Amino acid sequence: MGKIIKWTAAIAVAAVISAGIYFLNGALPIGTGYTAKYICSQLFLAGRDPGPVFENDIKPTHVLFKPVGFTVDRNNKTVTARAFGFWKPMTAVFREGCGCTLAVDTTPQALQEQSKGIPDKKMSRSNELWPHGQQVDTQHLANHLDQAALDKAMSDAFTEPGPKTQRNTQAVVIVRGNRIIAEKYADGFNKDTPMLGWSMAKSVTNTLVGILVKDGVLSPDQQAPVDEWNKTEDPRRNITLDMLLRMSSGLEFEEVYGPFKDATYMLYTRYSMSDYAKDKPLAHEPDTHWNYSGGTTNIIAQIITDKVGGSLADTIRFTNERLFHKIKAYSAVIEPDSSGVFVGSSYMFATARDWARFGLLLKNDGVWDGERILPQGWVSYSTKPTPKAPKGEYGAQFWLNVGNRDNPEDRRLPSLPRDLYYCGGFNGQIVAVIPSWDLVVVRLGVTHDDSWDHEIFIKNVLEAIDV
Repeated sequence: MGKIIKWTAAIAVAAVISAGIYFLNGALPIGTGYTAKYICSQLFLAGRDPGPVFENDIKPTHVLFKPVGFTVDRNNKTVTARAFGFWKPMTAVFREGCGCTLAVDTTPQALQEQSKGIPDKKMSRSNELWPHGQQVDTQHLANHLDQAALDKAMSDAFTEPGPKTQRNTQAVVIVRGNRIIAEKYADGFNKDTPMLGWSMAKSVTNTLVGILVKDGVLSPDQQAPVDEWNKTEDPRRNITLDMLLRMSSGLEFEEVYGPFKDATYMLYTRYSMSDYAKDKPLAHEPDTHWNYSGGTTNIIAQIITDKVGGSLADTIRFTNERLFHKIKAYSAVIEPDSSGVFVGSSYMFATARDWARFGLLLKNDGVWDGERILPQGWVSYSTKPTPKAPKGEYGAQFWLNVGNRDNPEDRRLPSLPRDLYYCGGFNGQIVAVIPSWDLVVVRLGVTHDDSWDHEIFIKNVLEAIDV
């Protein structure tokens, strides 16, 4: 009997150990991949010190990061992260003009070869007033502004409400009309610091589609140009570009950031993120269900890449010449995956002022200095509620505040105007546009808890402004 108990205990211990190894084997590449990629971008693109970045931005995100360490090769501009000093190493590579890429099923050398032909994106700013240049005047504002109330709203945005909260606001820019009326930065950040927008990149991907629609290259109503689905017996062939834009394709995808979840597997373990998403089966009939999905955005990114020439250099040239340089957003970079396709779901960096320039383009209906960048009606189309979104909370790659069709008061931000729409990202990023107030609000940071509230902050800003 004693032997049976011992054998049973031994088998149980072995099973637990095996399960633990299985879990770590699948989960640790997320921790090491996230760390290598994040540190690489923050160091070589944003110019931040990797030590504090790891302690303040990365480690509080998930317990997976506690056993992770990293090394930096400044000569080759790479960052390698490992768990427990040896397990599941992942390396991210910086390339001038396109930021950092996690080397998945490829080598740093191959990534450097892939980047040949990337155009030089360095542009110098003029001394004109923002948004055309770098000068900002917040001293001579209109009389209808309650300066004390606005100053308090800005100060509160950077104040930790509790001794253990992790709000970590890094930048705030407020635009009224066509000028910055307030801006503030945390220590270590300034007007020239590129900052990660996470899922705000989805809205930028939307505008790239809009430019191709204006060119007559794409149409929202067309069948999504995905060769893998173009078979008579494949029900995914009924997915349109509009359905991808509106997150109503029906494709299976779990937008959860954690071990064994689609979003993190796609971002940190796949050579081609669009292929990962394209391979997903239907979970619902197309256009019958709304499901927020970074995977569908990366399918759109692949479509854009294919339409503008197919190479990484072609895509960067297109995004710069047709969007970023047009609106003077010279800092903007959308980083690619290992296959060379930009990660439209998640990886765009820009200064707070350049994120504000993007918001200004939207507020002005896609027109910049009299030139129509986006087609007539594109912003209206993009901010029209997706029918299956229960609270009218999503359009075409934009979050909305329209509310439930039957009860408009049932909306995401009930104390804010219904015409507000926004780009939103992980850790509390936002570029909010309120056309009725002629306002753009940008907030960037790394919030690890629920201490940041977009609604409260924007409400405080509105209360400081007399329409």
